Amino acid sequence: MSPEIPHLPRAVVLCLIGSGLLIAGGCAALGLEHPASAPYPLPTLDRPAPRPRTSAPTGGSSLSDAQAQAALITQTDLGDPWIATRGAATWHDGLLKAQTTAGECQRLLDALYSDELLGGPARVAVGLDDAGTDAQLRYQIGARRPADVDAALAWLRTLPARCARFTATTELGLVEDVQVVDAPLPEVGDARQGLRVTLGGTTSDGQEFLLTLDVAAVRVGEDAFALTNGGLGDVPNGATQAAVQVGALRLADIRKQGRAQV
Repeated sequence: MSPEIPHLPRAVVLCLIGSGLLIAGGCAALGLEHPASAPYPLPTLDRPAPRPRTSAPTGGSSLSDAQAQAALITQTDLGDPWIATRGAATWHDGLLKAQTTAGECQRLLDALYSDELLGGPARVAVGLDDAGTDAQLRYQIGARRPADVDAALAWLRTLPARCARFTATTELGLVEDVQVVDAPLPEVGDARQGLRVTLGGTTSDGQEFLLTLDVAAVRVGEDAFALTNGGLGDVPNGATQAAVQVGALRLADIRKQGRAQV
């Protein structure tokens, strides 16, 4: 049985050990295979159960709540190994909830932890898990005006320069080396920004860990979506690219249907 590792919650420790990612010499890459591009024509949507809320459009959106739900991606879009989420990822609280004195970089950490990349709570959201690796993809459609979305995108674009590398500390005292780089996205929608964020560190007994997050935000007309694709080790970018492509096509199609029904 593996010895208990100080500072990391038991769930995170078991996940790291089980994935073979908690090692003395470094972090192993996850050998996942994801689709290189979005499937076309678009697959039928397995729609999540509607949330109990009014059907009036939100913010600058012309979509009803039912249309916003229909615009979400699902596990059908990404295929194996993705399944409907089983809840918060084991690494979410233990590694992602952290504090830094590096100004705007705290805002980034808070947005990642709270899933508010567009600057406010999501209108509708869905989570997908890779059960074999504990990777998790969180996808949301925002409830903000286009001008507010553009302001959020402009802020995200500054982060590879303003927060290229900084130090953060988790609630349990783990010191993390955080790095932020620009990440290209498919040329979809009206405006977009992608980032890759890594949070790495070493436990008190010399064991290394690495959390990788792909981040994407895209505006499509008056609506927008954002996603994070995160996991332990080096997360392949294919699922992120596919989710962005499918998400933009889906949202544009739902918007077109909505205009046709007016």
